[in-house]
Amino acid sequence: MPDHLHIVITLGADGRLAECIRCLKGPLTPLLRAHGLQWQEGFYDHRLRSEGELLPTFLYIFLNPYRAKLIDPTQKWPWYECAPDDWNWFGGLTNEATPFPEWLR
Repeated sequence: MPDHLHIVITLGADGRLAECIRCLKGPLTPLLRAHGLQWQEGFYDHRLRSEGELLPTFLYIFLNPYRAKLIDPTQKWPWYECAPDDWNWFGGLTNEATPFPEWLR
């Protein structure tokens, strides 16, 4: 998305979300500042408690630019990245990496 970011991450047994976000934002901050941009204060996080929450979360992220009408539904969103293991199960549920028309109703 042009103005926000969605990320699904797996934290290790001793992983802390705040530390993970710091490692992400730290190196990117100088690049943003060089373009006159900055991080929004705070961030929203949601812990997925079960495997059952994973598919709806992936669909929400995948469909976000299409629902915002930033791209035609027949085109692949070029900035959608998915780990190979996740794409193995999720990609097969898509319409060749684009949404099925009924998903956007």
